[in-house]
Parts: sequence; structure tokens; C-alpha cells
Amino acid sequence: MDASNFLLNLMLILLAARVMAEVATRLQAPAVIGELLAGVVLGPSLLGWLSPDETIRLLAEIGIILLLFEVGLETDVRSLARTGGQSILVAVSGFVLPFLLGYGAARWGLGLDLLPSLFVGGTLTATSIGITVRVLHDLGRQGSTEGQVVLGAAVLDDVLGVVLLALLYEFSIAGGISLVNTGKVLLFVGLFFVLAAPAAKIISVVIKRFDRVSEVPGLVPTAMVCLVLFFAWLAHAVGAPELLGGFAAGLALSRRFYLPLGAALHEDPQFAHRVEEEMKPIVHLFTPIFFVMVGLTLDLSVIDWGSGYIWLLSGALLAAAVLGKLAGALLIREPWPVRWRVGTAMIPRGEVGLIFAELGRTSGILDAQSHAGLVIVIALTTLLPPFVMKAMYRRAAPA
Repeated sequence: MDASNFLLNLMLILLAARVMAEVATRLQAPAVIGELLAGVVLGPSLLGWLSPDETIRLLAEIGIILLLFEVGLETDVRSLARTGGQSILVAVSGFVLPFLLGYGAARWGLGLDLLPSLFVGGTLTATSIGITVRVLHDLGRQGSTEGQVVLGAAVLDDVLGVVLLALLYEFSIAGGISLVNTGKVLLFVGLFFVLAAPAAKIISVVIKRFDRVSEVPGLVPTAMVCLVLFFAWLAHAVGAPELLGGFAAGLALSRRFYLPLGAALHEDPQFAHRVEEEMKPIVHLFTPIFFVMVGLTLDLSVIDWGSGYIWLLSGALLAAAVLGKLAGALLIREPWPVRWRVGTAMIPRGEVGLIFAELGRTSGILDAQSHAGLVIVIALTTLLPPFVMKAMYRRAAPA
């Protein structure tokens, strides 16, 4: 592709993502659904104007690394401590049950091989807390009991999901499961998280000092992007996916992060807030490219919609995705309306689920049918819960 065509394609991607995201939000749906549909419309499924090339893929990779950086920045580890056992119960059960149900449905119900079944189960463990937090905030319920339980559970859910993603990444590279490789990945991921925190804090102190004397604007976002990209490279060097580096960098720099046993380094909340605000435009520029890319790679025209397999796959995985999250929330000791709200709030998969599904597709583990079925489930579990949550609160309002 020559430069002029690349510039035109990039313009189409950014413009379509923005327009479709605006339409989605006005219809009370998450913006990520609009961005995903933009890729479906522009790609081989409908218009056929664009196809994913290597340059766009690299931009999409940067986008997802930066998105995980933002997720890490917004992760509140103290929420887990405040809500205690209930959040842990919701997080662990909401992680294990969808994984087992998804794996069982794929392995024994649909006859998939071991690795594809693991990817299917892993995809169903994800929770897109950003969508849930937005709905709770719009309803003014972020400080409610269910809001605090969900926020605390999402922290642990994010960490467990990223570790599982690192394991699945290693399995996809090795072409199979190895206990030695599993132990190596867990050891490297643990060391990476332990060392990333002090390293990021020290680097942030250096950046702050240079920022005070710098006469050229833009030092903070430039330095932060360099830090995230370096951490992404470092994560790959230790055998983990690159996006793990983005998540670790964001978590370490978060103003809500603290080290275990209270051994916290000196924090500057104002600087952390400034990092968040100055990085948001960059993150919001690159991340839509990833979701449009997912839509571009989803060629719905090659799927045999009349075979019944895609509907069986989507239906089975949708049931596993919903029941797995609801069952975990129903175990907590709260009034039944609170349990149902917590369970519903944990259902959305959103961008996190798409990351799992896309890794499975690019590694060759998931075929076109399985990938399409997963994306359909992710879209439904992302689109429907916000409407259900709003209906729940509307019914509870008179009481």
C-alpha cells in the first residue's frame, strides 16, 4: 500500500469509528459496539472497502496496549480491600465458573480441541468494568453496596484475566500445554508485576523533575508513551503478551495503587491525575483502531449461517457467559435485588473479551466460525446488560 492509500484508509477508520460510536452512545449502547460495527461495515462483511494490513495491525496493537494502560490507571486496588470477602467471592466465582462452563461447552458440547476450548473459556472470564462503571455513574449508584462490590471484584477480575491471557499466549506460541511453561509464565508475570511498580514510580519521579525544567511542551505524554512501549517490549521479552506491559505500567502509575504490606512509595496524586488527563487524547485516538480492526477481520460473509453450528455455538456460549457471572453474584450475603444487580453488572465483556478472541484468531487457535461466534456473544453481553441494569433501577425507584 502506498502512502496516499494508507492515509485515506486511516481517515476512513477514524471517521467511521467516531460516527458509529456517537450513534451507539445516543442509542444508549456502549461506544465499543459502534466501533466494532464500523469495522464490519467497512470490511469484507459488507462494503469491502478495507482489509486489515500489517501497518493497520501495528497501529491496532499500539491502541490495545495503550487501552490496557488506561485500564491499569483506573484500577482501584483499595476497592478490593474495602469490600473484602464479597468482592473476592464475586471475582473468583465469576472467573472460574464462566471458564469451566465455556470450556465444557466448547470441549464436550461442540467437540472443539483442547486449546480452542481453553481460549473460549478464557474469553468468557472477562468483565468490561468500564461499561458497568459508566452505567452505575449515570444512575448515581457508584457508591451503593452493589457498586462497591462490583468495583472491588473487577480489580481482581482484571488481574486474574491478564494472568490467564499470559498463559494462553504462551500455549498458543508453544502449540500445546506444558506445566514447565505454565510455571515459567506465572513466575515471570509475578516478578514483572513486583518489579514494575517500583520501576514505574522511580521513572515517574525522573519525568516529573525533567518536566519542571523543560521548556518544550508535551514531555509528560511523550515520556509516558515511551514508558508504556518499553514495558510492552519487556513483557514480551519475559514471555508474556505485550499488552501485559501496558496494564502493569498503568497499574503502577495509578494514584490508587499501593504496594502490598503498606510499603507504598511516595505518591503525587496531582501528577498521577495529570498523566491520566494528558494521556486520554492519545489513548482515545489509537484504541478505536483496534476495535475497527476486529470488525475488519470478522468476515461474516464466509460463515454458513444456515448450518446451525454458529447458532448452537453462540447460544451455548451466551448461556455459559451469563449463567457463570450470575451464579457467582448469587452466592454473596446481600438482599436478592442486590445480588441480581451485581451479577448483571459483571456480565459485560466489551473490549477485554475482544482482546482474548482476537489473540485466539491471530494465533491460529480459533477458526473463523469459532471467532465469529465468540464476537457475537461478546457483542450481546456488552450491549444488553446496560439496558437491563437501567430497567432494574427504574423498577426499584418507586420502592
